[in-house]
Amino acid sequence: MADNRYAVLIDADNISEKYIKIIMEEISNYGVATYKRIYGDWTKPNVNKWKSVLLENSIMPVQQYSYTSGKNATDSAMIIDAMDILYSGNVEGFCLVTSDSDFTRLAARLREAGMDVVGMGEVKTPAAFKSACNVYRYLDLLSDEEEKAIENKPVTNAVSRVGRKKLRKALVDIVEENSDGDGWMNIGDLGNKVQKRFPDFDVRNYGYKKFSLFVEALGLFQIKKEDQIGGTGVIIYCKLK
Repeated sequence: MADNRYAVLIDADNISEKYIKIIMEEISNYGVATYKRIYGDWTKPNVNKWKSVLLENSIMPVQQYSYTSGKNATDSAMIIDAMDILYSGNVEGFCLVTSDSDFTRLAARLREAGMDVVGMGEVKTPAAFKSACNVYRYLDLLSDEEEKAIENKPVTNAVSRVGRKKLRKALVDIVEENSDGDGWMNIGDLGNKVQKRFPDFDVRNYGYKKFSLFVEALGLFQIKKEDQIGGTGVIIYCKLK
């Protein structure tokens, strides 16, 4: 089965070039980036740093002059291109790299058209835009994790207490609502349902590499592992204690 094709559209006005490696690695987890475009006014010094990474990553810069002071023409150019790509029928999904809530309606419109929408930006991103995406990834947290791994230091957990409490309650509710007659639920199904409720959920934000390890560490669930038929792997289940 062929990988899904994605259009990666980057807002150079509010995303740093230091995230380029993470952006490209993350989208490779979902499919192939067939369109790679970045939007900004390249006459401005604040986006000049992007120029050094465009060629090596085959990203096409799109020039958009700021016609009026205080108005962001980059948004309009990126939105128009996204709709053109949508109607071309050449992709199955979009990756919108921005922390700007002005793209909320675009993300919602793309999803209405059946597109998978992956958002990427920083923790400061307004909730409305994150919720409009199927999945939202925090580039600043992933960058911190990568730096800590290189330095062999523990990852700083940037998730708020309120967010933790809300997530724990959601996990309990989902298991209660979807478990079998004995109270067990496939942990993979749990992960899928959590992602749908919280587009910005990522176990790496909590310092874990695998969802199963994260769930086990919560101390809320019993864990059961069963070998798949034919020895092709292990199925993990969880049950409320």
